[in-house]
Amino acid sequence: MLTSTKNPRVAAAARLKKRSFREDDVRFLVEGAQSVSEALQEPGRLEVLFVTEEMEPVAARARHAGVDVLTVTEDVMAKLTSTITPQGLVGVAPFLDVGLDALPEEGCVAILHEVRDPGNAGTVLRSADAAGAGGVVFSSTSVDVYNPKTVRASAGSLFHLPVVRGVETKAAIEELRDRGYRTLAMAADGAEDLYRVDLSGPVAFIFGNEARGLPSETAASADHVVHVPIVGKAESLNLAAAASVCLFEWARRRASQDGPLGSIISSAAHDIRSPLTAMKGFGYALERRWNDITDEQRGIMLRGIVHDADRMDTVLRQLVDAARLTEGGLEIFPEQTDLADLVRSVSDQQGREPDQPDVEWLGGVGEAFVDPARLKTTLLAFIESLVWWGQEGPIRIEAERVADRLHLWASRTGTELSSAEADARFVPRSPGSGAGSKIGMFVARGVAEAQGGRAWGDGGDGRLRFHVELPLTR
Repeated sequence: MLTSTKNPRVAAAARLKKRSFREDDVRFLVEGAQSVSEALQEPGRLEVLFVTEEMEPVAARARHAGVDVLTVTEDVMAKLTSTITPQGLVGVAPFLDVGLDALPEEGCVAILHEVRDPGNAGTVLRSADAAGAGGVVFSSTSVDVYNPKTVRASAGSLFHLPVVRGVETKAAIEELRDRGYRTLAMAADGAEDLYRVDLSGPVAFIFGNEARGLPSETAASADHVVHVPIVGKAESLNLAAAASVCLFEWARRRASQDGPLGSIISSAAHDIRSPLTAMKGFGYALERRWNDITDEQRGIMLRGIVHDADRMDTVLRQLVDAARLTEGGLEIFPEQTDLADLVRSVSDQQGREPDQPDVEWLGGVGEAFVDPARLKTTLLAFIESLVWWGQEGPIRIEAERVADRLHLWASRTGTELSSAEADARFVPRSPGSGAGSKIGMFVARGVAEAQGGRAWGDGGDGRLRFHVELPLTR
């Protein structure tokens, strides 16, 4: 175990928190289980992994992949990370950016001009990945894509799609136009409406600085200057939200022409819109009326923002998994998981929204070797449907192990659904086709089946139940 922050291996990694040293070493830091797991999907993406727990499942995967895994103390981990509460995993990876010529001939590209906030930049990366975009271009005046905060905010999407950095915005626009891309400068006062502008063929969205937007000369160099329509009283969307809307609108248009993903993407856009609208409302009220509202009111609004951010995060995870399921590329990362702790985290997330039913864990199985992130997403989908379609009492979650299979189910009383109607909740539905999540249950079934399991619903006796059955390899 490495115990000194002055150890040469530790010092070499810790210096990568500064951009100048990253440029010298052509390497960057990857923090957290999600990002490290994504980096491990391809050989050579991770060179070294520092961990505080030698038996951490991700560390075992890294060793199997030939990565040099080093166990360190909590103090050493604190030296390596940029977070207040480190997850106990920090990797070192070589740069992976590419040139403009590596961007696809078709599809959608996001160009970031003078985007300075690393969280915004990472979120745009994640949304671009979720929407199926072909790449993201970071201009020479934008934040470094390898900034630790940007890497964390991308949640592993940095490893999924081409990223170009350090180019002039004008040069990027000209080259992409020469290759047949239609270039769209996004501006609050743009003359054209995003929902009416032509998004067929290759498209490049250009997003500007969080405070100043795009310079007039940059906007003028694009083929179209486009705005995102705002119906409510909010003055504008922040960069990450506006970029997500644009990327998913492009994905929706493409899907409507390309086949079965159409209803899934349209449904995801619908499911994102509600929490996004609520967050905008809370943020607007806090900004404009901070001194006029009480501490209790502020607390309620902030909890609402956290809840809606969790909701958007869940929908984005579902959308990424839906795309991977459709393409046959879903990978499962099982680890020994305490089911009571998992249900508790689901209950805590659910409890952030007022007037929600209690979630009770009735037990039956202590630990199971499952993919905890996917099982949590499944439970959240089950709970959301039970809130909509079961009207009485708490939501109860139980589990049992039968031979080498885990059976887990969630239930609630007060339903009029038959078993056939309950099972129909797993079919993706179009926006406006009724209450409840439009894709969460579809993804839950698809993820179960991808593991050799199944998911189903039943009702008819006044109690609505959603089940998932998964194979256990340990």
